[in-house]
Amino acid sequence: MNTALPQPSWQILPTLFRRWIVGCVLLLILLLECTDARATTETLELHDDVPTAEVWPAVAMLADPSRTLSVQDMLARTAEFVHPAGTGGTLGVQTDAVWLRIPISVSSTSDGIWILDIDYPVLNRVEIYLTADGHVLRQVTLGSLQPFSQRPLRSRSHSLALQMRPGQDYALLLRIETRGAMVLPITFNKPTAWHSSAMNEQMLQGILTGLALCLLIYSLAQWVNLRDVLFIQYALLLTGSLLFSLHLFGLGTQYLWRDNPWVESHAAGLSALMATCGSFLFIGQALAGHLPKSRLLRTMRGGAVLCVVLAMTYALDVLSTRAITGIVSILGLVPALMGIPGAVRRARQGDPVGSSLLMAWLVYFAATATVIGVIRGWVPVNFWTLHSFQFGATLDMLLFMRVLGLRTKALRTEALDANRERDVMRSLAHTDPLTGLPNRRGLNIALASALPRCSPEKLLAVYVMDLDGFKPVNDKHGHDVGDELLIAVTRRLQGHVRQSDVVARLGGDEFVVMTGHLSSPEQAQELGQKLLDAFSSPFSLGNITVQVGLTIGYAIAPHDSNDAVGLLKLADAAMYTGKQGGKFCVRRNTGDLALSST
Repeated sequence: MNTALPQPSWQILPTLFRRWIVGCVLLLILLLECTDARATTETLELHDDVPTAEVWPAVAMLADPSRTLSVQDMLARTAEFVHPAGTGGTLGVQTDAVWLRIPISVSSTSDGIWILDIDYPVLNRVEIYLTADGHVLRQVTLGSLQPFSQRPLRSRSHSLALQMRPGQDYALLLRIETRGAMVLPITFNKPTAWHSSAMNEQMLQGILTGLALCLLIYSLAQWVNLRDVLFIQYALLLTGSLLFSLHLFGLGTQYLWRDNPWVESHAAGLSALMATCGSFLFIGQALAGHLPKSRLLRTMRGGAVLCVVLAMTYALDVLSTRAITGIVSILGLVPALMGIPGAVRRARQGDPVGSSLLMAWLVYFAATATVIGVIRGWVPVNFWTLHSFQFGATLDMLLFMRVLGLRTKALRTEALDANRERDVMRSLAHTDPLTGLPNRRGLNIALASALPRCSPEKLLAVYVMDLDGFKPVNDKHGHDVGDELLIAVTRRLQGHVRQSDVVARLGGDEFVVMTGHLSSPEQAQELGQKLLDAFSSPFSLGNITVQVGLTIGYAIAPHDSNDAVGLLKLADAAMYTGKQGGKFCVRRNTGDLALSST
């Protein structure tokens, strides 16, 4: 038994990769040190010439663990508010209710009309209090669990129009309670700026959603056409990812499950479990679908079953949202982590499926790290970080679509190879291997196809011919020269018939010519004589010149017979009588010649 200790993984990492890890760690330490600094709370000054104002520098926070403090309590405890630690725009995961206080100073030149916007639609409950001189001037409750039809502004984000007096100071109090992360991209906007921003976001979401729907329709159509399970697994993964994005950015509440609190509260968990289930199945099938007994494939399918069980228990409220969030945050990484070794192995072999999966997982891990950074307060909230998961998921789906494209190409190649092999086998079964001419089976197929189209005006003639003097040539010069002679005979026959005519070899030195669209029996006789005359000249086979003749017997359809077997028997009998009568002649069998060959 080999008892040597394994080499530490740190030592086998490439130098460049180690430096990258050290740099990331140092950057993380720097970010953490920066988050410990407390900034001084400022007063938010609203000027009409600055149509969008970032609120976070003016935010102060006070936790409400008991969830019993009222707005009057907050007005009395103003001094206890402190500026929150961390990068602006997020408070991380909070189990308590949180109060935010934002001091506002409205410019004397402003018209006083501003829109408060909190662009994180999945916040469960947001209570807004506009106060001045210790009095509440306006109170509004927003949040994802509130009826959409009761929102002051029917937008996907939590928005409220405020009318404030120019030159007056206010204090805005926000009470926020949610079961997820408190990501709070809060801004004050002039109506025009808010409408423009909302329209741009709707357009972006429309483009990304439309792209996802196109990919979904394509994958379903390919599944219907090809019946390859990989496409339906991709559709499951894509649907889960799409539904999660629709929930995260408020489009689901706005358009799909409006005023349905159960769906709103369960949409994130169920869609994430659906995407994870699809990921287990898709990655397992992409890497090990050709190995039905693979341990990886069985494990991936087990993971998919686990996702289904978790989804059912969560839908029945056996598991809480916080519990399912923790489970999915771990379980969602498992398919990629399990698939990395197989993908690396295939990438090293030059298989683009492996490199595509690795690239997709690199994007996924980067997007996930960004989202975690936003939730934990390590990364500031802005357009790119807020949309990082959606952009990452879109790139993932496009890279996975490349895997599907490679799968389609592989299926097409397999089909072409199967067709080519079938054609080869069919050719071997219906073709003479020496001359490449149709054999007896190929001739029968050609006759069966041509006979139904013949008529008294369009005659079909079948010529059975046997070489005169072939055996002496074969005995004298050997079988190789005999084979060369048969090939030369084939070329001479093909050179004296039409391209649409069929020349076949039945075996030995016996050939058949089938020709159609003849206008009269005399034309059939002329063709037979033409073929006979073609063998009046010798054959040059390298340094050898040989002379062979031809004896031809033929029959005409529909005059002499209407079926392939009858025509061949009549023509063969005519050829046999020609052999007995002196050879090198053309004879037609109209039924008066005995079928002596049978």
